[in-house]
Amino acid sequence: MTRLFGIAVCGALAIAAAPALADSVSDFYQGKQIRFVIRTPPGGDYDEYTRLFARFMGKHIPGNPAMIPINMPGGGGITAANYMAQIAPRDGTVIGIVSQGLAADQALGLSPGLKADLREFNWIANIVNSNQLLVVWHTSPTKTIEDAKKRETLIGTTGAGSASVQYPAFYNNVLGTKFKLVFGYPGGQDIDLAMQRGEVEGRGNNTWAGYKATFQSAIRDGKLNVLIQTGLRKEPELPTVPLFLDLVKGDAAREPSAKFMSYAVAIARPFAAPPGVPPERVETLRRAFDATMKDADFLAEAGRLNAEIDPLTGEQVQDIVAQVLSTPKDTIRQIQTTLGLPASP
Repeated sequence: MTRLFGIAVCGALAIAAAPALADSVSDFYQGKQIRFVIRTPPGGDYDEYTRLFARFMGKHIPGNPAMIPINMPGGGGITAANYMAQIAPRDGTVIGIVSQGLAADQALGLSPGLKADLREFNWIANIVNSNQLLVVWHTSPTKTIEDAKKRETLIGTTGAGSASVQYPAFYNNVLGTKFKLVFGYPGGQDIDLAMQRGEVEGRGNNTWAGYKATFQSAIRDGKLNVLIQTGLRKEPELPTVPLFLDLVKGDAAREPSAKFMSYAVAIARPFAAPPGVPPERVETLRRAFDATMKDADFLAEAGRLNAEIDPLTGEQVQDIVAQVLSTPKDTIRQIQTTLGLPASP
């Protein structure tokens, strides 16, 4: 009887604590702003997705804070990630959209400038799961991935920590393509413009969902030529574009590298809060994301903007990031060797 009474008391206390916790979160966010850090300049799908999401998320957070997007480009997303890890307040008033390539960057030790440890981030969600593509403009003589093995093709990229560098570098070393990387563009939209102007022939990476959201006219007019896609399965709308994994399937020397990059793609366009944010606020932000994904007004606006929505929960993203960063050392060394990098000890 005493044990049953104790259980009943604990249950009652837990029920009573839940509203108190909600009130505490509401009181914290009342009248505040949440700064939403965007790792690119204005324009492009990182920016478009963040601004779309920020318009609707605030009403699903207790206290209804204002959501303020802030562009923080630099280093292929490293500047924004370092800001979140080292400078941003750790109280739930900052969220960032994180570069897709940074988990692979950290696992491989590519960028000494990356000071953030992504394992410490509080992952809120991923708004879309979409394959990475390498594309060329229709004027490029390179029409297929086989052509890319025969001729040098100029590919625009951002910084060393970005997926725009990682993927074409992988293709060069694993598939034998001859992509020549042109560094220094601030963001993907700048590469798109350079591609259209003829400064470069193509772009090292972007998601299919991102192109559909921001480059619909080029797709419609047949001006965007997709050479290869990386992910765990082909995009239904791109059945004839070769999948990276398929090109090395069964090859013991090359398949582990392809699998690593293909699983890293699942991170896609993730949102995170800095390390050290109180757990109840992380939970609140995660559930606000989930609610936004069911918001009829949000979904209608996403449809109007041709923004594909295919979300993963914060818990799922946290698990994917952990898997990428816990890749066995022998696989990491193999990938580093493939890329001509110094092997980890």
